[in-house]
Amino acid sequence: MAQFDLVVIGAGPGGYVAAIRAAQLGEKVAIIEKEKQLGGTCLRVGCIPSKALLESSHLYEMANEGLKERGISISKVQLELSTMMGHKQGVVDSLARGIDGLMKKNKIERFAGHGQLLGTGKVSVKSKSDETIIEADHILLATGSVPSSLPGIEIDGEFVGSSTDALKYDEVPKQLIVIGGGVIGLELGAVWRRLGSQVTVLEYLDRILPGLDSEIAKEALKTFRKQGIKFELGAKVTGVKTNRKTVDVIVEGKEPIRCDKVLMAVGRRPNISSLGLEQAGVEVDKRGFVQVNDKYQTNSKGVYAIGDLIGGAMLAHKAEEEGIACVEGLYSGYGHVNYQAIPGVVYTDPEIATVGKTEEELKEEGVEYNKGLFPYMANGRAQASGHLEGKVKILAHAKTDRVLGVHIIGAQAGELIAECVAAIEFGASSEDIARTCHAHPTLSETVKEAALAVQKRTIHM
Repeated sequence: MAQFDLVVIGAGPGGYVAAIRAAQLGEKVAIIEKEKQLGGTCLRVGCIPSKALLESSHLYEMANEGLKERGISISKVQLELSTMMGHKQGVVDSLARGIDGLMKKNKIERFAGHGQLLGTGKVSVKSKSDETIIEADHILLATGSVPSSLPGIEIDGEFVGSSTDALKYDEVPKQLIVIGGGVIGLELGAVWRRLGSQVTVLEYLDRILPGLDSEIAKEALKTFRKQGIKFELGAKVTGVKTNRKTVDVIVEGKEPIRCDKVLMAVGRRPNISSLGLEQAGVEVDKRGFVQVNDKYQTNSKGVYAIGDLIGGAMLAHKAEEEGIACVEGLYSGYGHVNYQAIPGVVYTDPEIATVGKTEEELKEEGVEYNKGLFPYMANGRAQASGHLEGKVKILAHAKTDRVLGVHIIGAQAGELIAECVAAIEFGASSEDIARTCHAHPTLSETVKEAALAVQKRTIHM
């Protein structure tokens, strides 16, 4: 029976990063993954392939209608969807090979199959042909999450699909209904709208992007509507009816909406299926999230969990940070994650990026704050590149000026937010950002100007 210091079940971003860090600290590590490719949902059917399609669809839309005002005329633009999908898969395959190489470089032993807890210090790995039992001093659960659906609606993969299915349509749906106005639904809705689909988003709440700063979410809604996506807010979907070639989506109090495809994007749930949690005595809450302490330890001796399994923001980079913090806590004595400095990005056009507290949260907590806003249209680089939509919003403590939250909608927001994450991580003030020299002309100057705006001293507006 093979013996390891650490066995990681699940080779997504949290799992494989944790395995690498443990190996760097000198531990003997194994990783278990049932899929052929390492990288988890993020790499295979999530973050990476969706970003490849978002970039390709953006280029297609620009070639079709976005370059004329720049003096570039292109005729007979054609969509070769199979080639676009091939590029997406090529990106996935290349990165998956890279992770394989990282496992070999760090001498991490891989076991192919489904991992299951057997009790104290033992894990079963079942493949199609056999079963292997391995032992470990510590076991880290990093199996991520799977798509959720609504009661009574089955995801069949043909008419009603999850995000996984929406990444591999073999033709552009004429009519696509997206159920859920969160990040996944908006990103994939944007892909297929750009490629020619008429997209309608049905959201149960009276707003899109729940959890994000409402001022930014409202601006995003206006922009997406201008781009041609239809939104039905306050829409309670109660069922679907499949026909021979179409689907009728049933919305309470309204006529059924007919479409070619339905994308179910109402969130994700922890992937705890057949993990052996019960027999190992691992506690989960009523929603299925594994319960851990501040060291990511479950109530079962030697068993730890991170990432989507334990709730919170379901983000790949959050899982990575937790994986590193967990193994550093185990083997070097200290590991920590600052959850106020975890950024979130929506990769639509314009991008949306956020970190720290929203304005609504600060009001609810009774925290006094100052707000600085700066629009993209007042920025030289934004004018030159034609990216005029958007704004940067900085929230700072009224007395200490410490940055509490930053929310950006606009071009390259996902890159601009990194400076703001660092500011929160190091306890910086808005004046610290304002007094930092930013290159000109760059979009990053919008962050500097928003920081100046906190104290009502913007220069370029």
